[in-house]
Amino acid sequence: MEDVLAVYEKPYRASEPMGCLDEKPVFLQADVRPSLPMRPGQVARRDNEYKRCGSANVFCAVEPKAGRHFTFSISERSAAELAPVLGHLIRSYPCAQTIHLVVDNLNIHGRKTLTDYCGEEQGADWWHRLILHYTPKHGSWLNQAEIEISLFAWQCLGKRTIPSLFLLRSQARAWNRMVNRNKVTIDWRFTRTKTRQKFNYDKNSFIRLQT
Repeated sequence: MEDVLAVYEKPYRASEPMGCLDEKPVFLQADVRPSLPMRPGQVARRDNEYKRCGSANVFCAVEPKAGRHFTFSISERSAAELAPVLGHLIRSYPCAQTIHLVVDNLNIHGRKTLTDYCGEEQGADWWHRLILHYTPKHGSWLNQAEIEISLFAWQCLGKRTIPSLFLLRSQARAWNRMVNRNKVTIDWRFTRTKTRQKFNYDKNSFIRLQT
């Protein structure tokens, strides 16, 4: 927890960006009966019956201090699908020698994911440019990408039914362009000082625990 919060407290540096990554499963559904549109004095009505069309996964990444957003809609959550996502993020910062990335403890968040995808040499090069900061067990709320996912679910998905991965990708790209155009940032206020007060420990005891 202290490690993640220490990264958040670093000042913004374009040469050493800090981002957060997390994923959200999305169930693809199609309306069985057409919705009834709004009429004067009456709200729109939609039947609660739907047809299942499978599922998808959305990786959401955000650079919270710069307001830079990345959204990837894929068929499933796997190492083979994650590797191109990580590669895209790394290539998006060509001038950065080090990229800090906050992630959870999923087993595919590791070096092997990259080396299996693009070979040992390229994968190792990409991996050495990344510094992953793992959230603690039961501490996924410390990942600012969870805020990003909430924004995506509320502003992009809403209560609509999305029947296909093609349409999901189209909607996600449109939302991604909008938030990047507006440079939507995240104002994170939970600091290490507040953490120590909340959990009743001080800096010295934390240093002793580390050593």
